[in-house]
Amino acid sequence: MPGIFLLWLLCVWGIPAGVSAQDASGTGSLWAIPLAEIGTKLPRDTQVLIERSAIEAFLAELDGTPPDWANVYGHGHHDADHDERLFNLNRERDAAREGKAALTRRVAFVWPGELSRFDPESRSYAVSLGPEFNRTSWGIVRFKPEDLPGNLRARPRKKLAAQLRSRLAKGEIVDVTVVLVGTLLPTESIVYDFSHDEAGLGMIMPVVRIEQVAYVLK
Repeated sequence: MPGIFLLWLLCVWGIPAGVSAQDASGTGSLWAIPLAEIGTKLPRDTQVLIERSAIEAFLAELDGTPPDWANVYGHGHHDADHDERLFNLNRERDAAREGKAALTRRVAFVWPGELSRFDPESRSYAVSLGPEFNRTSWGIVRFKPEDLPGNLRARPRKKLAAQLRSRLAKGEIVDVTVVLVGTLLPTESIVYDFSHDEAGLGMIMPVVRIEQVAYVLK
């Protein structure tokens, strides 16, 4: 299994667009469409945050400009004031974005996924899910779901299902793009931190309360 799934391996299943995690039947469609068309399958007021430019524009609407990461980092954890500067950055930005319209707007972001076992009874597949790390001029953006719906399945159409069965029987990896839709948490909407893999590299984590999940076949 690709390394990205070792970062955060979860079993989740798809929810049809327009259905909340709480009200979903437990089975959702697997779409064989270009990812660029995903907006046509989501509610009209959803802001799709997949491309780097869209992510950067969304952050600029909420927080204006990127942090001065070098100043906040200083000498890292060896710097006595490092944690305080990071805490102050988060506190100041939380206060400054209060009341902004983007806080309540529905957004969609993507994580990579992979089909796994097939359930004959529901004619659907389980999906392994891993996080996506987006490199931007603001730093690394990693969307962070507050929670994820569980015990859900992705169901392909009949013709597509036959193709998938054949591919999986040959031992092929079948990748999907998992589209997660929701709104930012009002009290902890964006968390600023530093990468654990690269010293001084800023990490930005928009925290999203998930309402919908959908799948697109790669």
